[in-house]
Amino acid sequence: MEYWHYIYNHFDPIAFNIFGFKVHWYGIMYVLALVSALFLATWFVKKDNYPISKHTLESYFWWAEIGVILGARIGYFIFYDPNPSYYLLHPWQMFNPYHNGEFVGIRGMSYHGAIIGFLVSTFLFSKKYRVDVWMLLDIVALSVPLAYVFGRIGNFLNQELIGRATDVSWGIYVFGVLRHPSQLYEAFLEGIVVFLILFWYRRRKRFNGELITLYGILYGTARFIAEFFREPDPQLGFVCCGWMTMGQILSLLMILISLIIYFYLYKKWQKA
Repeated sequence: MEYWHYIYNHFDPIAFNIFGFKVHWYGIMYVLALVSALFLATWFVKKDNYPISKHTLESYFWWAEIGVILGARIGYFIFYDPNPSYYLLHPWQMFNPYHNGEFVGIRGMSYHGAIIGFLVSTFLFSKKYRVDVWMLLDIVALSVPLAYVFGRIGNFLNQELIGRATDVSWGIYVFGVLRHPSQLYEAFLEGIVVFLILFWYRRRKRFNGELITLYGILYGTARFIAEFFREPDPQLGFVCCGWMTMGQILSLLMILISLIIYFYLYKKWQKA
């Protein structure tokens, strides 16, 4: 276990360099997440006979990806940066890949911000191409969780979103402190567990929108649990009740909104 304990001492988060630009493992994991999400969506559309063409699905994923990137980046500064007003007045700085003249890439992405950006882009796409928005979201609910595993592994390889201090035998040392590998906990809970539940339930789905609202409930619950093992964001700390993190507050809000939408769609289905 000693190698595992000190894995960060043996691992470089930079995979390789191209003409002076550093390519991080996190970026590679992000690309793998996108490719796997599109592959799974295509598979589920064919397997479960969703009435949407491959061309339309591929176009939608471009829209969704743009929404995710914009929402994740903007959401990071709104939810997690201690000085969001500066970036709201200087929005171009959110996407500036240079810091003090050095190329550092785009750092800081909010999952909950990504959700908001994704929902906006999905709504706009559905209006433009006249596709059932709830059907699109159900396809996403099935295709995203496993892809999300790559994202959390990317966080782990990038040595970010570190876990809380611990004495468990499988902990890893980060800056001399033994910590939970919380990114891997999140990969398992928010990715694999959520996917398996939705994969099992998908054949029992009664109305469009059921899978995406269940995803919101399941992800919010998994994230809320995982946050107990994740170090709070240093610039925020615990933001409520002396123990609750911003991630947990946003997850509770996500669960609540998902429940409200679920029961709205359920009542609408019953009356149909």
